[in-house]
Amino acid sequence: MSRTVESAAATLPRRPWLAACGVVALLVLVELIGRLGLAGSGWPPLTAVLGYVAEPAAQQLLGRALIATGTAALAGFLLGSVVALLVAVLSALVPAAGPGLDRLAAVVHAVPLIALGPLLITTAGREATPTLVAALAAGFALFVAATSALGAASEAQRDVFAVLGAGRIVTLLRLQLPAGLPLIVDGLTLAAPAAVLGAVIGEWFGARRGLGVLLVSSMQNVRIDQLWAAALTAAALSLLAYVLLVALRAAVTRRFQ
Repeated sequence: MSRTVESAAATLPRRPWLAACGVVALLVLVELIGRLGLAGSGWPPLTAVLGYVAEPAAQQLLGRALIATGTAALAGFLLGSVVALLVAVLSALVPAAGPGLDRLAAVVHAVPLIALGPLLITTAGREATPTLVAALAAGFALFVAATSALGAASEAQRDVFAVLGAGRIVTLLRLQLPAGLPLIVDGLTLAAPAAVLGAVIGEWFGARRGLGVLLVSSMQNVRIDQLWAAALTAAALSLLAYVLLVALRAAVTRRFQ
């Protein structure tokens, strides 16, 4: 047993290096495909895209778009998370409503986000659409994780609380939430990148600015370097959100497990 633990501990420092090697290999592959023209003119070399990003005008354009998308994604992430947690808590406090809420969430999630955009534009307006699409994208991931998390407590633990006379609210606050918090943060790590994607999709339907608007404009004007720069910026934003939530999950796991 001790040898197994020691060998696992010895491999832990290697994992960041393996991840770094994988990223470097991917970047080299992207550069080679662009240099050799294996994917046509629509796949430029990575160095050409980075050269475009280094231009002051491009940095200003990408910066404005990044701020707009990041703001919409953050607002949608917070809105979707709050609504998802409230619905999950309601499902835990009122077990009879659980199956109906699960089906409702599944039906809403089954509707493609790109199909909801035109409906949201006519009801909520162009400015609010990216935030609402981001909220829908993030909310379902967190709802699924939260409902599973609130049911993670064992029957023995629930029986102890029942014997002590604890009600549903006390059991929720003292048992279910602390026991399920790591799973809830897992849902947040999935919801954050989904919110970025939702915000980008929501911007396709007539937003004034944002990475989604920049992507559509670049495709229409055949600005390949600008298109790739906007796509890489969106990917970097999504990755940053994921990394921050993974760090939060590590802290929560150390505290509650």
